[in-house]
Amino acid sequence: MDAFVEKEDVWAASVEETPGALGAVLSALTDAGVDLDFLVMRRAPDKPGTGALFVTPIVGDREMRAATAAGFSVTHKLHSVRVEGANEPGIAATLARDIGDEGIKIRGMSAAVSGSRFVAHFGLDSAEDQTAVIELLSKL
Repeated sequence: MDAFVEKEDVWAASVEETPGALGAVLSALTDAGVDLDFLVMRRAPDKPGTGALFVTPIVGDREMRAATAAGFSVTHKLHSVRVEGANEPGIAATLARDIGDEGIKIRGMSAAVSGSRFVAHFGLDSAEDQTAVIELLSKL
């Protein structure tokens, strides 16, 4: 498989579920020059009226300062691997199966196809699992 595999730090913030709140938080990042590759927002079941927003990448001092000022912090419980490559039928199943065959539990996965390319983000429980997945998928 011809793919690009990399470790990624995931940044998280709590966002109020009010009109315009998400746009304001994302604008603060954009104004600092952040070019997000991925974001997902989910309602926070333990905090009614708020959502949990996860984004990547945040790199460089200026971007990190802006993210921190906007309420983001690097997650230390979620270890993520980004995989990008040529799309083919069953690629998500193949990647997930290969990771599972190594005895590694996937705690979350997001994937999408654009044109002839796919990108997948795997959430893992530990830095050790993250390293193992990067090594495994880099060999495929």
